Amino acid sequence: MLKSVLGAACALLGLSLGAPADPVRTDPASTAPSMFKPAQREGYFFVGGRYETVAGKDIAVGQMFVQYHAPARVSQPYPVVMVHGTAQTGINFLGTPDGRPGWVSRFVERGFAVYVVDQVGRGRSGDNPEVYGPYARLTTGDLESVFTGQETFDLFPQAKLHTQWPGGPGLKGNAAFDQFFLSQVPSIASALRSEELVDPALITLLEKLGPAILLTHSQAGVFGWAVSDQRPDLVKAHVAVEPNGPTFFDIRFKGGADWYERVGEARARPYGITRVPLRFEPPVTAPSDLTVVQAEAPARPDRIRCWLQAEPARRLPNLAKVPAVIVTGEASFRATMDDCTAAFLEQAGAKPDRLPLAEHGIRGNGHMMMLESNNREVADAIIGWIEGRAR
Repeated sequence: MLKSVLGAACALLGLSLGAPADPVRTDPASTAPSMFKPAQREGYFFVGGRYETVAGKDIAVGQMFVQYHAPARVSQPYPVVMVHGTAQTGINFLGTPDGRPGWVSRFVERGFAVYVVDQVGRGRSGDNPEVYGPYARLTTGDLESVFTGQETFDLFPQAKLHTQWPGGPGLKGNAAFDQFFLSQVPSIASALRSEELVDPALITLLEKLGPAILLTHSQAGVFGWAVSDQRPDLVKAHVAVEPNGPTFFDIRFKGGADWYERVGEARARPYGITRVPLRFEPPVTAPSDLTVVQAEAPARPDRIRCWLQAEPARRLPNLAKVPAVIVTGEASFRATMDDCTAAFLEQAGAKPDRLPLAEHGIRGNGHMMMLESNNREVADAIIGWIEGRAR
């Protein structure tokens, strides 16, 4: 029995028990253009990866864990691939820390096949500092101050609007916060390294599935832009839920009248919205080809002053081919900066839609909206956009 289970698992992984192959081999059927159809409605598999000898041991590196869920009858034309953010794993989409159904359940109810990943080098994909470099992890204070309990800290103008964390402000001692914090995992300290690892793994997954909808959250926004740029034929749409930002530089919140400041002189995202190169027209051979200017004033007092390209701006023709929407919670720290991400893309000819939840009557959400009390309403708003734009 054990032998048969191992054999089935290796077939799913694309591994051969006795093969000394260098790259991890995939099932030939996985390169077919049609959507991958699993034998059962729930399960998992791995994509990507290769064999390497590290410290005298043969191991697999670069692999990405994928968990899938599908209704008895898939009625939506494209699967949805959900990609989590910093310090998180795919469980963000499976349920909430107070025990309610997550976004996966709602999307499956609405007829979607859903694929949830753990980023390469994290969670069920397997961490490995020897291969991926140093790891970092968030503290309770990091999460409380801007993710779950911002109304208590009031570091940015929208913080006081937060009302949707289960059981009140998400602080230590709140049962939902405690469960959420226990779900945090170490993540690769180098953001650039994560992009270099996750982007190709996502492309491998999309090559297996066929055209799909990417739903990214927070840090994962950079992956969505890069994969859309590299393979616009495989990304039917990109739902960027509060994508990594702002453009070019990182900021730090400090509260008060002068409530934010830029962190350092170096560009955190040298290509505006990513750390890996994008395909600009005219071409960009190095980040220094992009001249950056800061707007003289914010669009509104509760927004930051955006960093954008100097005119004439270079274009992003591949991103212009992929329908995209930026989803923003009313009380999130990303509400201070998502306008800048949209402005950068519009300036480059890629015109994303905007989904400010408050303008659709969905109020009080923070950054972790998929876990909050009204997560079903947020999911339905996103599904509505997908059904209108991604067919």
